[in-house]
Amino acid sequence: MTAFFFNYFYVYSIFAYIIMVMKYFCTLFIFLFFSSGFIFSQDVHFSMMKFSPLTVNPSLAGLQGKYNTNVNFRSQWNSVADPFTTMGASFDTHFFGNHDKGFLAAGVNFFYDIAGNMKMTTSNANLSLAYHIRMNNTNTIGLGLQGGYASRGLRSGNGMFASQYDGTGFNTAISSGESFIGTNNNFFDTGAGIVYSHDSYDETSFSSRGFKLLIGFSTYHLTKPNYSYLQGGKDDLNMRFVGFAESEFMLGKSNWGLMPAVYYQRQGNFQEIYVGTYIKYNIVNSTRITSFRDRLYIAYGPFYRFGDAFVNKLLIDYKGFALGFAYDINLSSLTTASKGRGGFEIMFRYVLTESAERPRIN
Repeated sequence: MTAFFFNYFYVYSIFAYIIMVMKYFCTLFIFLFFSSGFIFSQDVHFSMMKFSPLTVNPSLAGLQGKYNTNVNFRSQWNSVADPFTTMGASFDTHFFGNHDKGFLAAGVNFFYDIAGNMKMTTSNANLSLAYHIRMNNTNTIGLGLQGGYASRGLRSGNGMFASQYDGTGFNTAISSGESFIGTNNNFFDTGAGIVYSHDSYDETSFSSRGFKLLIGFSTYHLTKPNYSYLQGGKDDLNMRFVGFAESEFMLGKSNWGLMPAVYYQRQGNFQEIYVGTYIKYNIVNSTRITSFRDRLYIAYGPFYRFGDAFVNKLLIDYKGFALGFAYDINLSSLTTASKGRGGFEIMFRYVLTESAERPRIN
């Protein structure tokens, strides 16, 4: 009878713990969902947003370890038209990590996108600076600023225009009358963000307790730069608002854990709501003191981008190295043309933590 009540209490405590963490996600999701119109877009984005931190919030710089490097590649719409290809990379680090009051962090990120048969390109390079205030040993609040230089252009004149319609269809032998000389537009860009971080997560061979939680809000394109192709034209880039929450915790003393997340983006009249969780399994648990063993885990992540796609993710993580894959199954109005094939994405990450810098005990 004693064993029965012990097991009952153990299972109950696990579910109570999960509910405690997930309430943050539910509150954020409900607020975002009902405070905006139900309009969705297929803007350029990464499905593995967790591993493109500085495009989500500049104040995430310095929170993932002493050194954090991410490389991303995405290709989509191959089945509909010329592919949309996106490449990105970022690096961030923090300074004065043992300071009682807080620490400074910095990061750089690069982004390049090429879209469709017009070869429309968008590229930028950004520098992020953040300062994280320590509330106690497990909680911080960070403020971040980002500034950079961006370029937008056309590399091809292979589009179809109304002037090429001959009465029955588009005739490429007819000149479009359009000139694509000098169609690059360069501009400065800025952003800012705030993030709350809790980290009581402790995972070793002997115990797994605590959790990680990140909640943040950010705004990009603060100056609403003009990115029109036309000389003297006016086409302001709308500000992009981002809200997100991420967490990570183990399920009791088992080798199973969850990494839930919710993301919201709004730019002009378009919005994106993206929710899901990684379900991870520790193949090898780490040891805290001796470092004789390093953690190895594999995770599967079902995510849903409302009105657009169901995303399957796979993540393998070992000793700070991570390799991730994602595939979007299109569920939007383009399903007939795309046959459900959306986009493929691959990610590589390396994180060096302070504990990894300590010498091993042999």
